[in-house]
Amino acid sequence: MVSLSVGIMLATSLLHALPEAFDSGADTRSLFATLLGGLLAFFLLEKVALLRHSHHHEGDGHHHAHGHDAREAGKAGWMILLGDGMHNFTDGILIAAAFLANPELGIVTALAIVAHEIPQEIGDFIVLLNAGFSRLRAYVFNLLCSLMAVAGGLLGYYTLDRASGLIPYVLVFASSGFIYIAVSDLMPQMQRRSTMRESIPQVVLIGLGVAIVVALHAF
Repeated sequence: MVSLSVGIMLATSLLHALPEAFDSGADTRSLFATLLGGLLAFFLLEKVALLRHSHHHEGDGHHHAHGHDAREAGKAGWMILLGDGMHNFTDGILIAAAFLANPELGIVTALAIVAHEIPQEIGDFIVLLNAGFSRLRAYVFNLLCSLMAVAGGLLGYYTLDRASGLIPYVLVFASSGFIYIAVSDLMPQMQRRSTMRESIPQVVLIGLGVAIVVALHAF
């Protein structure tokens, strides 16, 4: 799923969303500035999230009280939920913008987000379990965070429908997010598997992701 996500996200952003935005007639320099700003914004958001993680634990020599690890794990779980909810809300807005620009683009954008969200939500579920959540509680909170995408989609549809001039900029910002996630997060995960036996399926699945996006656009 990670390899397939890379192909779908890069193809969606570079072959569809960005060309659609630049064909809209919006100022080219402003669109490139939005792309740059988006890449830097995602870098800073990731940086803040990383800095907020605690690297202290029981037995590290800092004399933490018993139960410190459990409390820190719980904080990490709530931070994951907060970040996931905001991420899903943004995804909803991006899907709405893509559909308003072009129904075909909306379909491939939704597909790209779904392909990335499946492994991410599974990972979040495991993190919540490790943070002390029960299976039912982790599932319910994960579901509530996922529903934030619906709220974002409704807000994006009714807001951007009245401000169509913003759609190209939202598409470029979405593309910056897809590119950043694929290049800085997903690809480094794939690089950890360096043997030929592991690399060949990765390359095939990236190509399959690109082919799916191209085929959807063609047909």
